[in-house]
Amino acid sequence: MNFSSDTAAPAHPSVLEAMGRANDGAEASYGADRITARLRARLAEVFETDDFDFWLTASGTASNALALSCFCPPTHSILCHHEAHIQMDERGAVEFFTGGGRLALLPGTGAKIDYDVFADYLGNVDPSFVHGTPPAVLSLTNLTECGMAYSPDEVARFARRAKGGKLAVHMDGARFANALVHTGASPAQMSWQAGVDVLTLGLTKTGAAGCEIILLFGAAKAKGGELRARAKRSGHMPPKMRFLAAQAEAMLEGGLWLTLAAHANAMAARLAGVFTGAGYELAWDVQGNEVFALLDPRAVQDLQEDNARFYADWPGGSSRFVCSWATTEAEIADLKDTLVRPPRI
Repeated sequence: MNFSSDTAAPAHPSVLEAMGRANDGAEASYGADRITARLRARLAEVFETDDFDFWLTASGTASNALALSCFCPPTHSILCHHEAHIQMDERGAVEFFTGGGRLALLPGTGAKIDYDVFADYLGNVDPSFVHGTPPAVLSLTNLTECGMAYSPDEVARFARRAKGGKLAVHMDGARFANALVHTGASPAQMSWQAGVDVLTLGLTKTGAAGCEIILLFGAAKAKGGELRARAKRSGHMPPKMRFLAAQAEAMLEGGLWLTLAAHANAMAARLAGVFTGAGYELAWDVQGNEVFALLDPRAVQDLQEDNARFYADWPGGSSRFVCSWATTEAEIADLKDTLVRPPRI
C-alpha cells in the first residue's frame, strides 16, 4: 500500500528495455546521438509542430529552474501559486538559477491561481517603478499541488492576459499526462496552442526512471542556445544523453505515457470511492492521480500500523494518497479492509 508518491513507483519495463537497447555500442555525446534525434521527430508528432526546441534533464527541479532562468532576469519575478512546487519544494532553485529573480505568490482554490487576482496584479504593475520587482513570467502547474487540472481554455485565458503584460508563460507539467487524460486535451491543445511558451514535461512520475523534457515553443525556441549554456554551466548536460532520450522515446511510443497516466487516474478514482464509501470527505475533487482525504486520527493510525505509506499531514489538513502506473487493485482493496475494519481494542 505505497501511496506516498508516483516517484516511488518503479520504472516501467518498456523504459528499462529501451535503456538496455541504448547501451549497445558507442554513440555521440551530449545529445548528438541517434536516439535523441529520433526523439525530436517523435516530439514533433506528439505536439503537432516542428516549431520547437528541447532539452532533457533527470529531474523536475532542474527542468523548472533551467527553463525559468531563461525567461526571468535577476531583476524580475515569476508569478505562481503560493503552493506551487517551485515555491514549496525546490529549495529556492529558481531563485538560484535566475541569479536573484524572485517568486511572487498568488492565491487560488485548489492551488489554481485565481484569475481575477492575477489580472488585478498585472493591472497594478508599473515596470518603470525602479523600487519594484516586475513580473517576467507566469508559471502554471498542471496538475496542481492539490491534484487539480487547468483546462486548455483556462490556460489560454491566463496566457492571453500574461502576454498582454509582456510575460512569458511557463507550465510545470510534472503530471502533465494526468491532466491530459482528465481533460481529454491533446498535448498541443494544453501547451503551445493555449499560449504556453515553455513546458517542463515530466515523465518520471508517469513511469520513466528519471526523465524530464524542457520544450520551447515558437519564438521561445530562440532561448535554446541560452538553455544549453545554462545546462552546461549548472551540470545538467548529460554526457550520455541517449539514456534519457531512450526513456522518453519509450514513454511516448504508442502513447504509453497516456496509457500509464490513465491507469493511475483510474486507480485514484477508485481509491477516492473507497474513502467516500467509508464516510470520509475529500478535500479536493479527484482530477488526476492524487487523492486528498480528510481522515480522522484513528484511520490515519490504523493505516500507518498496516504499513500504508502516504502523507498524513498535507497542508490544509488532509492526507495525500498518490496512485501510479504500478498501483494495483489489490493495494486499494487492502486499504479498504483497513478502513472498514472494526477499531482495535
